[in-house]
Amino acid sequence: MKLFNSMSREVEEFQPIHENQVNMYVCGPTVYNHAHIGNARPIVVFDTLRKTFEMLGYQVKMVSNYTDVDDKIIKAAIERHISEKEVTEEFIKAYNDVRLQLHAKMPDAAPKVTETMDRIIAFIDILVKKGYAYVVDGDVYFRVGEVNQYGGLSHQQVDDLVIGARIDENSKKENPLDFTLWKATEEGIRWESPWSLGRPGWHTECVVMINKEFDGELIDIHGGGMDLKFPHHENEIAQSRAAFGNPIANYWIHNGMVNIDGEKMSKSLGNVIWAKDMIAKIGANVLRWVMLSAHYRGPLNINEEAIATASKELERISKSMTQAYVKAGLAGVELQGDAAEIWDRFLEAMQDDLNTPNAVACVFEANKQLNQALRQKEVDFAWIGSLMKALEQMLYVLGIEIPKTVLGEEDKAIFAKWNAAKAEKQFEEADRYRMILIERGLL
Repeated sequence: MKLFNSMSREVEEFQPIHENQVNMYVCGPTVYNHAHIGNARPIVVFDTLRKTFEMLGYQVKMVSNYTDVDDKIIKAAIERHISEKEVTEEFIKAYNDVRLQLHAKMPDAAPKVTETMDRIIAFIDILVKKGYAYVVDGDVYFRVGEVNQYGGLSHQQVDDLVIGARIDENSKKENPLDFTLWKATEEGIRWESPWSLGRPGWHTECVVMINKEFDGELIDIHGGGMDLKFPHHENEIAQSRAAFGNPIANYWIHNGMVNIDGEKMSKSLGNVIWAKDMIAKIGANVLRWVMLSAHYRGPLNINEEAIATASKELERISKSMTQAYVKAGLAGVELQGDAAEIWDRFLEAMQDDLNTPNAVACVFEANKQLNQALRQKEVDFAWIGSLMKALEQMLYVLGIEIPKTVLGEEDKAIFAKWNAAKAEKQFEEADRYRMILIERGLL
């Protein structure tokens, strides 16, 4: 397996810390509203990566958090006259509905910030006592200048970052780059700490949850959207180096952003699309197919043309597989066997930094071979079984669910009547049976 590591900016051969084991953490949502399709992309990308590893024989532990403490959550609670917990529970459920609708597996653990508060406070206290953090008027800030290699993930020079940070300079900070670990608050949900009544900074929460869920060990992969690389992931690494002497993960994986009709998705442009609405409109299979049609590291442009193309491609694949199930059912044959050789080529593409465009090309090739096999006068069900096994495995990894067609006795009877009508040249009757079979999705 080879993956592009954002830290080295190179495609590297994956070397797990523990043999045949992958420990992976993906930054989860801040749960104050519904997930938009930009939030859906990491769900799809990292679920696909997880399933690829599993098909390669790895045991995968995947953790993804919920940020259920945030100014936006507090604002939403105040506006709606409900508690923060009611807001977050509503949108955690909504997020998980989207995750499951997109055929993604649930994470093995999904920690919440509110349930990790004692550890977060203890972690910040360690940084203060080590001199990596300082307290001003109940707020706690991290001293970026005390950590070597800051900017190493985002590949930015500290001096350049300082110039940019001065635009929004906080006079309480020793350095414009210093970031908040804890802030004293008078509004919304708050916790007691050695410094003030308040709540933690966003960048601290993930470090602590990773440390808790993986028993303090360095992990293999930390993932998320490209927008998290700086400052969020950079600041996570700085804190972990300061407290534990490690950079959290060996591989940093980031997916590209989503554009709508060539434009960046934003509230100001009015082009924000909720994932739930897109799934309801075009279906989960089509949305996943569109998302995997581009390489995960590049930008993804979603438009009507891409959706129409994906719909047609999936329809062709679904029809071919349905015909294979139908032919086997009519012949009383169970499709089985080892996956065809093209499955190995599919895996090779996926091992090449999750090259889904090349992997999708393997799906098309397998589907073409299946159609050719189905058209033969003497049907080779062993070969069809191998192709179907390959297709089923490929589609599983890509998260595409095409139900297996099982013929009932009534279905078989209609096929028999259709064939008999054709043989007796009763074309009107044959057309009637044909339409029934089409309506049942069997032709």
